[in-house]
Amino acid sequence: MKNLRKTGLLALLATLVMVLAACSGGGRSGDSGSSSGADVSEGASTAAGGGEVGKIGVSLPQKTSENWVRAEQYFNEAIKEMGLEGTVLFANGGVTEQQNQLDTLISGGAKVIVVGAIDGSQLGGQLKSAHDQGIKVIAYDRMLTNTDAVDYYVAFDAFKVGELQGKSLLEGLEAKKPGGPWTVEIFAGSPDDANSLQFFNGAMSVLDPEIEAGKIEVKSGQRTFEQAATQGWKGENAQKRMDTLLSGFYSGSQPDGVLSPNDNLAQYILQSFTSAGKTGPVITGQDSEENAVKRLMDGSQYSSIYKDTRLLVNEAVKMAKEIQEKGTLDVNDPEGIDNGTKMVPTQALEPIITTKDNAAEVYKDDPVLAPLTQ
Repeated sequence: MKNLRKTGLLALLATLVMVLAACSGGGRSGDSGSSSGADVSEGASTAAGGGEVGKIGVSLPQKTSENWVRAEQYFNEAIKEMGLEGTVLFANGGVTEQQNQLDTLISGGAKVIVVGAIDGSQLGGQLKSAHDQGIKVIAYDRMLTNTDAVDYYVAFDAFKVGELQGKSLLEGLEAKKPGGPWTVEIFAGSPDDANSLQFFNGAMSVLDPEIEAGKIEVKSGQRTFEQAATQGWKGENAQKRMDTLLSGFYSGSQPDGVLSPNDNLAQYILQSFTSAGKTGPVITGQDSEENAVKRLMDGSQYSSIYKDTRLLVNEAVKMAKEIQEKGTLDVNDPEGIDNGTKMVPTQALEPIITTKDNAAEVYKDDPVLAPLTQ
């Protein structure tokens, strides 16, 4: 399976400069609205423009993290600025709701559908229906798996995210306890999110050699993805597991570090340490949530990953418009990613590792996060 591992991809973002200049950069979240040309449920919003290309439909998962909340406003802004009509839906009720919403977008006349899946393996019927009607499908942020009814994939490099997390964890451990050895516990994302395994594999490609060399000990022995996975990306699930690990393996000690796949889980894992009366570990994250940036600056979280949602959204909408205008796309990974059925041509964006040391530089153009680094 080919991983998203290409570097130097930030060059593609140069094409977005004019779009980003036009789109408002001041907001990082937004909620609800109504649809044009489709019977949409609560949680939908619509942006309309006067362009000649047809409608696009955007189907997103539950608002489980800030990056998904931000995506609604950014999609509406980008759709309007690019002269399109579009409907943005969130499936806060789960997979069945997302399946129904895709049916709504298809019947509502969408020409391109952008899908950020809750579970990318359970939308095959809806995606086939879209293809049968000539609708193009773009997988957004998460791969749509085990179906040939997906045309393109746009995402930040998930394997690279994991690599960066693994490297930053080692850097943080070395700073805390030079030379080691270190005790570490491993957490992964939800098994129904295709990105979770990529994050995990990227991180373990860095950490496994250190474990095998005896420099890192995972006291619980829980090193596989299945053992480390956090169902639904739910923070309470991560906190409960961390509680169990601390009571079962660290009654008189504590881990030096924890690999956390995102900022939300990191917050709950840290709460587990606090409840157990233990000091916080070196811990990783992802998404650059506002509270996480505050934790970076006060030293309670070692690192996060910045994946600017504005860039990803604008790239997805630009792709949707270009498909309609040209019928095809030039992407930076035309060979693509294996989704279990086909190689999906991919537009890959480059994630950025962030620590207290470089936070001010990384977030300097982000109107919400930049002030938090001062």
